[in-house]
Amino acid sequence: MDSSIIILPLVFIYGILVGSFLNVCIYRIPRHENIVTTPSHCMSCGYGLKWYDLIPVFSWLWLRGKCRKCKTPISKQYPIIEALNGILWVLVIGVCGLTTEGVLYCLFTSALLVLSVIDFRTYEIPFGINVFIALLGGVQVVTDLSNWFIYALGFVLVSGIFYIAFLVTRGNGIGGGDIKLMAAAGLLLGAPKVFLAMIIGCALAVIIHSIRMKVSSADHRLAFGPYLAAGLFLSAMAGDPLITWYFGLF
Repeated sequence: MDSSIIILPLVFIYGILVGSFLNVCIYRIPRHENIVTTPSHCMSCGYGLKWYDLIPVFSWLWLRGKCRKCKTPISKQYPIIEALNGILWVLVIGVCGLTTEGVLYCLFTSALLVLSVIDFRTYEIPFGINVFIALLGGVQVVTDLSNWFIYALGFVLVSGIFYIAFLVTRGNGIGGGDIKLMAAAGLLLGAPKVFLAMIIGCALAVIIHSIRMKVSSADHRLAFGPYLAAGLFLSAMAGDPLITWYFGLF
């Protein structure tokens, strides 16, 4: 029997469970609320949620997207983040296998989801998320010591470029959170992948944000974090073959 038939469904289940916690982080971190000890509750009436109200995706569907007590609509963000985290975890393990790197990339993906939503709403990347990613990078370095220089170079390569841009524009062209994000991610991915992530992220920002400015009347201030996060994820998943393909052209 193919082991993936058993492993991938379990990965999805773990992914949506973690996705439920990600929603807690997304809601509470910008409000500086405790993400561990405060019990889950309805944001409208304060109803303390029971275990059967907290089953990822399925509880929201069962309750038809409303609080059990006050019937206030519950944001679609909750099942979307839960399901998306589960799907992305399956993709990561499908690409990397159930390895140390695969587990690190799963946790990295979850961190990118949280910072993307928070940055999109607040234009700030929480410092704690960057610290968490840096810790993942530390584990990566320790488990792959023979390539320590690639990770060390990754730590300073793109973050250094961004820091120069920060100085030149006096903080108007790039944010400090973006600099810290690329330093932490560079420690995890290494120099080639984090540089590729920068290129992808910048390209996505130019294309998508330009479209948003043309078709939307919303605030056109750029939240760079979600685009960098997309570049980082794509580079983590497909960076090696893309880099090999590129250099094979010469």
